[in-house]
Amino acid sequence: MNHVLSRLAWLCLACCLYALAPPVPCRAAGADGNVTVLIYHRFADSRYPSTSVSLERFREQMAWLVGNGYRVVPLSRVVDALAAGREVPEKAVVITIDDAYRSVYRVAWPVLREFSFPFSIFVYVKAVEGGYGDFMSWSEIREMAAAGVEIGSHGYAHARLTEPPDGLSRNEYRQWIAADLSASRRIIRERLGFFPRFYAIPYGVYNDVVLKVAAGAGFDAVLTQDPGSVSSATGRFMIPREPILGKEWSTIGHFAAVVRRRDLPLASYFPHPGPVSSPLRFEAAVMEPQRYRSRDFEIYLSELGWKRLAGNNGRLYFDFPGPFTRKFNRVMIKGRLKDGGVAVRSWLIGPAAD
Repeated sequence: MNHVLSRLAWLCLACCLYALAPPVPCRAAGADGNVTVLIYHRFADSRYPSTSVSLERFREQMAWLVGNGYRVVPLSRVVDALAAGREVPEKAVVITIDDAYRSVYRVAWPVLREFSFPFSIFVYVKAVEGGYGDFMSWSEIREMAAAGVEIGSHGYAHARLTEPPDGLSRNEYRQWIAADLSASRRIIRERLGFFPRFYAIPYGVYNDVVLKVAAGAGFDAVLTQDPGSVSSATGRFMIPREPILGKEWSTIGHFAAVVRRRDLPLASYFPHPGPVSSPLRFEAAVMEPQRYRSRDFEIYLSELGWKRLAGNNGRLYFDFPGPFTRKFNRVMIKGRLKDGGVAVRSWLIGPAAD
């Protein structure tokens, strides 16, 4: 009897957490299409080597896309396909650039125009509004928008939304996030004449509250910095992006590896983003498991690195012994396709529950 009650309690908890999580589509066509969304920040700026990409490497990457048969498509095309339940493009790439540094205007835009590649910029609104030295002006952003560049929000204050001011209640915390997002939308509307359709979470750090508030803030899509690609099974309020920056993560080898990676559609997973307890069982149910090598599934946790997953028929699990020592943990599930490709799905969990 105690075992039954314990099991019921666990199921109730799982249902509650599932209700808080972004919806995960469960369609048989979940593996259709494949789009990699890339993130850039600065270009040819030796002052910030960890976030900059040299002009030579950037041009090399764009040429690699052309030479290897990839299409560069606008973010709006992918989001519209997800919203309508259509297949996303196959073998496609989306280019996004965070913060709106001036090197985007001076260095990256001429290269992207040369290749006729569409792209999106996510604006750190307070920095542009305040005329911070390294950032574009509204007139420069307006010029780019008029030329077809898609402009999104990177928040007003570019705050770490998982670190609110001390003393806020949960409702006040939600309001604090909502106020930042609302200010960014309002100012972009005032300066450019339209509301931004897309929002990129600053620093890529989120929890269940951040995701729910962002999904309800009037945007058509929310983008993270979770590694992975986009398929028809990707939720549009949790779109993964691959950072291209620094020395190691801007090499053509790394670039090619992340662009070739595919999405790993999951019918369900646990735990969802938000507070977690340890020890903990990680669980995932893979859609269309027959497409993968059954014994080649792994899980990555920031706490532990890569570990092999147990289970069969696409129902996978890993028992984490705990306790958690990191505030946040990156979770990544990786599978190897029978055609030799690699597929991943990732998300953040944490902080640890009290």
